[in-house]
Amino acid sequence: MIDSVSGTRTDTESRRSGRAVSSVDDAVMSMADFYSWFNTRTRANSFQVERIAFADLSGWGFDPDTGNLVHESGRFFSLEGLRVRTNRSWVSEWGQPIIVQPEIGVLGILVKRFDGVLHCLMQAKMEPGNINGVQISPTVQATRSNYLRIHGGAGTKYLEYFRPGSRGRVLFDGLQSEQGSWFLHKRNRHIVVETDDDVPVDEDFCWLTLGQLHRLLLLDHMVNMDARSVLSCIPPALTGPHDEHAGDDSFTHAVLRSLAGHGTAVHESGQILSWLTEVRARQELVQRRVPLMHLVEDGWRTGADVIDHRDGKYFDVIAVAVQGSNREVTAWTQPLLAPKQAGLLALLVKRIGGTLHALVQARSDAGMLNVAELTATVHCQPGNYADTPPEHRPPFLDYVLTAPACRVRWDVLHSEEGGRFHHAQNRYLMLEVEDELVAPDDRYRWMTLHQLTSLLPHSNYLTVELRSLVASMRSLTPRM
Repeated sequence: MIDSVSGTRTDTESRRSGRAVSSVDDAVMSMADFYSWFNTRTRANSFQVERIAFADLSGWGFDPDTGNLVHESGRFFSLEGLRVRTNRSWVSEWGQPIIVQPEIGVLGILVKRFDGVLHCLMQAKMEPGNINGVQISPTVQATRSNYLRIHGGAGTKYLEYFRPGSRGRVLFDGLQSEQGSWFLHKRNRHIVVETDDDVPVDEDFCWLTLGQLHRLLLLDHMVNMDARSVLSCIPPALTGPHDEHAGDDSFTHAVLRSLAGHGTAVHESGQILSWLTEVRARQELVQRRVPLMHLVEDGWRTGADVIDHRDGKYFDVIAVAVQGSNREVTAWTQPLLAPKQAGLLALLVKRIGGTLHALVQARSDAGMLNVAELTATVHCQPGNYADTPPEHRPPFLDYVLTAPACRVRWDVLHSEEGGRFHHAQNRYLMLEVEDELVAPDDRYRWMTLHQLTSLLPHSNYLTVELRSLVASMRSLTPRM
């Protein structure tokens, strides 16, 4: 539930050091009205998620020849085995379950200007894996199987605005990756369309300004992963002009200047692209799909209601029965991947020559399509490294875990994809540092915020986690 006065969740404690300063005065819906609407939508619909045995899945089953967990239609997704070989110095080869979902879904936000102010049509959507059930989602969030109605349910609302022949103006359209640790080569189409139409607003949808969305990004488990990812891709020019000196503190001022491309970068953009290409060329990432049943050799066990690893780490695969009264199908069953613990995404930022830079890494994950993508300085599940030798722990992990609170510029818990993951959450941090940090190897580079955001129109450059950080970063700026 949301406290309609303070705008904070009543069951969590705010840990944010930064604050949103975006104007919301010209919004169609006030923030107080939003919190009231959101609570009403949460109460208005019936949601229930219950763990079940794999044998109780309807339409899903283990293939007798491979042990892969598949749907009888051959659509949606499957759980298969993946063997990976890399040239890392620590655990260079392993096997794991992986979600295989080759079809490309649509993540679309419909926007419209009211009195000259850009508004986004967002929905309150339940996903079976969400910690709190309902979160703010894009206008359209649908796999190809869903919007083609393979499930036999209702159609996807507002899909017509994102189909060929729509009268809307396309402001952004590109393919972006999802979690490379758990998906094999997964991408979704991110599309933002502006309309002048008088759009009928369904009761589970509302118009919000970017300023309001930036405020909501500072709340735990409020804006879902797909919405954060699309919001990160909205070109800054579309939000209207802003005063780079309008920040209420020096850090906000530094964020604005870096986002706007003012100041001097440590590395030219051409050098950044050449560096990432070099990393991709020399990094070894050999992926081989194998039957899920073969992963017993890698420590994975299949039980009546869970697939897990004998070490108690990484993630489980579980099955759930779902009821959602406002979904296209109101009851169904499905598998979900359930991480063992929360992850940590920490972005270290520093003023270099007066310009704010972020320390990013070129990271390779098991299921990545293009070998490596840019992500946060620290990107891991800390619990997986509890018994790892110090020299092989993720660089800067211990630095982040012991950083003084005064260096934290924001600190928020965000949920990951609730349609495929059960209670997957990451702690997203931005730390401003003054220390002379020495990168352990050539996988790290300092980049300005403008250099980061300029890569968003291109596919497979920024991980979905880094895109969430970019979206949160904009919550510190005074935008409409």
